Amino acid sequence: MAEITAAAVMALREKTGLPMMECKKALQECGGDTAQAVDWLRKQGIKTQSMRADRETSCGRLAVYTDPAKGVGAIIELKCESPPVAGSPDFKDLANDIAKTLAVGPGAATPADLMAQKSSSHPGKTLAEIKDELFNRMREVFELARIQRIDAPCGGYAHHDGSKASLVEITGNTSGTQAAETAKDIAMHVVALAPQAIRKEDLDPAVVEKERGILTEAARKEGKPENIIAKMIEGRLRNFFSQCVLLEQPFVKDDKQTVGQLAKAAGLEVKRVENWKLGG
Repeated sequence: MAEITAAAVMALREKTGLPMMECKKALQECGGDTAQAVDWLRKQGIKTQSMRADRETSCGRLAVYTDPAKGVGAIIELKCESPPVAGSPDFKDLANDIAKTLAVGPGAATPADLMAQKSSSHPGKTLAEIKDELFNRMREVFELARIQRIDAPCGGYAHHDGSKASLVEITGNTSGTQAAETAKDIAMHVVALAPQAIRKEDLDPAVVEKERGILTEAARKEGKPENIIAKMIEGRLRNFFSQCVLLEQPFVKDDKQTVGQLAKAAGLEVKRVENWKLGG
C-alpha cells in the first residue's frame, strides 16, 4: 500500500472540505490516488444521502435570477434541514447557481432534470455533483423542491433571508436600466405586500361581491340613505382594491403613487406575477 502522507491528506481536505480522517481513509482505499479518492468520497456521500433521504427538509431558501435584456427569469426553492445551513454562504451560492442555471441554460421540466445540467458558475460540474459535495461537508439533506422559468423580460427580488421571493413578467419598453430597476422594484413590492391579483378584473368576482355586501350592510347600519349608498360603496371599494390589487396598491417605496402609475411612467405593463413563500 502506498504511503499516505500528511501533505496528501491535507491537500485532499482542502479540495473537498471534508474531515482529515475521512480524507485519509479515502486515500488508503484508493492507494493514494487523489482523483480516485475524490470520487470515492463522493460515492460514500451519496450512500449516506440515501440513508437520510427521509429526513424533514423544512428549512431552506428561495433564489431568483433575471436578465431583462435577454428576456428570461427564474425562481427556485432549495430546501435543507436546519436554519444554520440555510443561512450559510455555500448554501446561498448553490441556490443562486441553480436559479441562474435554470434561467440561462436550456430550461428544465423537473428539478431532477435541472440538477443533471452543468452548473452555470462551475461548468466542469453538474449541479447534482456540487450538491453532493456540499452534502459531504454539511451532512444535511438538500431538496430542490420547486422551479419556475419565465421566457420573457422579468424583474426579480428575494428577501434577504430567502424566505420570500417573486418574479414579475413585464411587457412594453423593457430595454434599458430604468425598466430593469422598475421591474425589480415591483417584484420587491410584491414580496412586501403580497397582492391577491394584478388588476381589479383579475379578482374573483365572488370576493368582490362579498366585500360589496359587507360595505353595503355597514353603510346601512350607519343610517346612510339608500340613494347614496351605491356611490359610497364604489368609493369604499377603491380602498379595498388599494389593499389587495397590485396595480392599485400604493408603491411601498413611495406611497404617493400606485404601482400602476410607477409601471406606466416607465412604459411598462405587468403581465404575470410569481410570488413564493418558503415551503408553500
